[in-house]
Amino acid sequence: MKVKELRLVLTVDNLEEIIRFYRDTVGLPVSKSWDEETGSGVILEAGRASLELIDAKHAATIDALEVGRRVAGPVRIALNVGKEIETATATLSAAGAEVISPVVAAPWSRVSRLQDPAGMQLTLFEKSTLLEE
Repeated sequence: MKVKELRLVLTVDNLEEIIRFYRDTVGLPVSKSWDEETGSGVILEAGRASLELIDAKHAATIDALEVGRRVAGPVRIALNVGKEIETATATLSAAGAEVISPVVAAPWSRVSRLQDPAGMQLTLFEKSTLLEE
């Protein structure tokens, strides 16, 4: 089997607000959207995707380095925003995200942690550990 795409699916109660947050503020372009009797949704393009799998001990280590304490649930979105990390953190905060931790230096990158208006935690990071294109 060869996987061609990784898609993270979030079920939220405030769909329109979350669409505006990720489409308009984060800047993810719409690939497909639907509003039907069976429900509504949108697929946003987010560039390159990867699946990071970690154990609870490492999750606690990451939270300690990025935030100072264990705060994330089992799913967290991480977005590579490059050197504009301070600006991105401020922009998302102004759009309704809660800043859990401002930009700090972790061993792998400078990072900040936010929570989107639906309660999903976001890590913004400056430098990818993946091979850059």
